[in-house]
Amino acid sequence: MSNFPPLKLSVDELKAVSLECRRDILTMLEKAQSGHPGGSLSAIDLVTALFFHEMRMDPKNSQWEDRDRFVLSKGHGVPALYAVLAKRGAIPHADLATLRRINSRLQGHPDRVLLPFVEASTGSLGQGLSIAQGIALALKLQKKSSRVFCLMGDGETQEGQVWETAMSAPKFRLNNLVAILDNNNGQIDGHVTEVMDLEPIAEKWRAFNWAVQEINGHSFPEIIAALEKSRTEKEKPTLILARTVKGKGVSFMENQIGWHGVAPNAEELKKALQELQGGKS
Repeated sequence: MSNFPPLKLSVDELKAVSLECRRDILTMLEKAQSGHPGGSLSAIDLVTALFFHEMRMDPKNSQWEDRDRFVLSKGHGVPALYAVLAKRGAIPHADLATLRRINSRLQGHPDRVLLPFVEASTGSLGQGLSIAQGIALALKLQKKSSRVFCLMGDGETQEGQVWETAMSAPKFRLNNLVAILDNNNGQIDGHVTEVMDLEPIAEKWRAFNWAVQEINGHSFPEIIAALEKSRTEKEKPTLILARTVKGKGVSFMENQIGWHGVAPNAEELKKALQELQGGKS
């Protein structure tokens, strides 16, 4: 049916890709001396699984009409997306060095106009799921089989607009919509559980009539199983609650709120890359 089926990389292959992307994320952030390492590292395994195992896409044609769509609602985590797009061959790897520079296609938040592989310009938190729902509904009306994946941060789901979509997506039976919640329990002001606790998260989304799955967001077998299960859903949108670690893979960044939006310096980058060279992820 598709000229560009999912790659379906193995678990070991996904781990290798994710590890390389972690290195790229930190390298580009250090060069830019600006950006968000914590949430990029917590999300990279999820984004890697989507682009290298689950999604249909043509790396040479961002407008292929039968592609699956990815909306990065937590726009500040876009270094993860850039690293994956480069690894997938959609953008030149050399472009990563231009992160956050004036006139670069790789801005600090995803820009749909500058980079067509970005499905939506995001970064005003809480809006991505609404955009993803609109795309999913349009695809349904066009009788397309394409699916829409939306990656959200847990802090942004404190926004009311998210819950308006949580109500409406089940009403329209958008089984082609998969929301993935990067639940790393960290936002710029502190731990999510202390700023505005979301728990019980799973029960809330189930009450809104979503098909909810809870997984370890760093376990590729669990990520793959959840995505495969979402394909079998016939009536409801899916919410994948991915429990993750902010700054995952770098010991001095893990679970440290201070690394939400601070780029590493040269010495910190060297230390982080040494850890990642050892295969931690």
